[in-house]
Amino acid sequence: MHLLDTPWRLSNHFWRIVQWPFIRLQFLWHGIRWQAGWRIFGRPIIQRYRGSVITIGKGVELRSGYGTNPLAPNHPVVLATRKPTAQIHIGNNCGFTGTTLVAAEAITIGNRVLVGANSTIADTDFHPLQPAARVQDILNGAHKPIVIEDDVFVGMNCLILKGVTIGTGSVIGAGSVVTRDVPPGVVVAGNPAAIVRKLDEGQ
Repeated sequence: MHLLDTPWRLSNHFWRIVQWPFIRLQFLWHGIRWQAGWRIFGRPIIQRYRGSVITIGKGVELRSGYGTNPLAPNHPVVLATRKPTAQIHIGNNCGFTGTTLVAAEAITIGNRVLVGANSTIADTDFHPLQPAARVQDILNGAHKPIVIEDDVFVGMNCLILKGVTIGTGSVIGAGSVVTRDVPPGVVVAGNPAAIVRKLDEGQ
């Protein structure tokens, strides 16, 4: 594919180069080590709680700008930690478009994980379920770590909730709400997400 046949790609790469020094400073300010092979289109939103840890592997692609993907992310990529002990770890060669990651405890993402436009991965309920508990501490929602293993593909507009492990190579259908563990090598879809089929059953 020739770049002249896709002029929007030229525009995206132009703005990626123009914004590169500002984005690199943004990551430096938040204490996130810059790695080789990153391709970052548009400035992400980073909210790192002091003392928490965010690590990102090599070859990662973040698409935050509205025109950087035909599925049109409706907001930038968000990387947020909610407590000083929280952790977000992202492996190598992953891709995120308008994805929100919020960790009160831990989100661990393996290698070659792709997350479609406008999906959210949050290991916390944010707020307590009981009214009295909300009055006492509105931000003290339940939380439990999320693990997404290697080669997982998450479709657009998905919601992955606390305590979930998604097994190697599985696919999460667009618009799914994942509330329980997903075994390796399956396709799940729906709300709540359920197994549709195994991947070895064909395309």
